Amino acid sequence: MTNIEPQTESASLLWLDQTWSKICGKVENMCESIGADFPYASYHGKYNREEADWWTNGFWPGLLWLVYRETKNDRLREIAALTETKMDLVLYDFYPLHHDVGFMWSPSSVAQYKLLGSEDSRRRALTAASHLAGRFNPMGQFIRAWNQPERVGWAIIDCMMNLPLLYWASEETSDPRFRHIAKLHADTTLREFLRPDGSAHHIVCFDPETGERLEALGGQGYSPDSAWSRGTAWAIYGMALSARYTGDVRYIDAAKRSAHFFLANLPEDGLPPWDFRAPWEEGMAMDSTASACAASGMLELSLLVPPSEASLYRNVAEKLLRKLDERCSAWSDPNEEAILRFGTANSPRNTHVNVPIIYGDYFFAEAIAKLRGIKDTFW
Repeated sequence: MTNIEPQTESASLLWLDQTWSKICGKVENMCESIGADFPYASYHGKYNREEADWWTNGFWPGLLWLVYRETKNDRLREIAALTETKMDLVLYDFYPLHHDVGFMWSPSSVAQYKLLGSEDSRRRALTAASHLAGRFNPMGQFIRAWNQPERVGWAIIDCMMNLPLLYWASEETSDPRFRHIAKLHADTTLREFLRPDGSAHHIVCFDPETGERLEALGGQGYSPDSAWSRGTAWAIYGMALSARYTGDVRYIDAAKRSAHFFLANLPEDGLPPWDFRAPWEEGMAMDSTASACAASGMLELSLLVPPSEASLYRNVAEKLLRKLDERCSAWSDPNEEAILRFGTANSPRNTHVNVPIIYGDYFFAEAIAKLRGIKDTFW
């Protein structure tokens, strides 16, 4: 990716304020049309709805909390809280729960607890953290992904974004057990998932009895040895978050390595393909959500490095967000609920390809809020 020179400060502030205002307007409109439900992907201008156990269900209340934090719009607060409550069915049923409880309850319950001090939200988040800790395999030192019997030894790069729930739980309870589990999983990710060039495997399979590494799988990437772009973004942000909680410089270095890989392989228009190593073809699946998440992760990273490096990551993140604004935003389309177009959930399965996806909207809004001065996150 070239041309990463920063904008002038006044131009940057103007663009940030204008973009944030557009985000607030979009979210307030979405609030009325979506309500306390579980949006995931947008088709023909409208978000679909998922069941209460779907892994992305924390992003809609998280998006509401991002805007509420600054606007204090009570309607957003009410809908976010009600959406969180509707996930109780899953949390206390237990059986539908999976590894992505961090994605579900960090932007929802941890967010409400941080903003409003809700004891019910604290209890939900700690319950989810206990479940996540219970999925840890001590032989392989990894958190198990999914629930299918044939996947009992699987772990995935995405889970780096679930670890903050464990770090938070340790701080909240003054109990180091959660942090130890998170750090052991992060260490396994460093050793078994991240390649020297900063790219990452999506899935690594272990023998659940011995912990021996068996193989890597392509998963949502093109192949086991390819570079799924959102997986790279999970590595950037997830490693930066582990570094924030632990101070471990190895995680900072890993986040840097993945950030530079992402930038080196990004097309000039700022819209990444679904996999950086997939053969290029006309009309292929792209993924704006990867760039939005990577930008937010780089802003997190900028808080962990010396000032000379911090300005680099901050400027590059702003560049990514400006490109997304220019290339993917739906501001001018009154018939589109979503903020960003051209997200891809799962290209190998042809699932939600080149459409708006709720976590793309969330990470874009989160990153803009960070550029405007917000340092604390819901992770």
